[in-house]
Amino acid sequence: MQRLHIVPGQFMVEHLPHATFPEDDEWIALVRAPEGLTIVRGASPFAEVERWVGFYGDTGHGLGVPGMLAAIVGPLADAEVPVFVASTYHADLVLVPEHRLKDATTALRDAGHRVEV
Repeated sequence: MQRLHIVPGQFMVEHLPHATFPEDDEWIALVRAPEGLTIVRGASPFAEVERWVGFYGDTGHGLGVPGMLAAIVGPLADAEVPVFVASTYHADLVLVPEHRLKDATTALRDAGHRVEV
């Protein structure tokens, strides 16, 4: 199983249907698709948005190791915890709604993952 840590801070996920690139550089991840731009950025303390918290693996696994993401999102799906994932070359940032952090942590630990708070 994986050793995960909770990324400091909170995130927000935005969808800009007609944008191809954000107007600022305050983003963490971008995904451009036919239906628009999805942006993950740090949540402003003043914004009234759904806040997400992230789990990230302490040990990078690269692209050649199958099942790493499935091992995380599977237990979260079983616990009915929504996720948003931004993958990197080395590991995956798995976001869950802030109000479900305890449920997510419990589900991941029950599945055998080590979660560092």
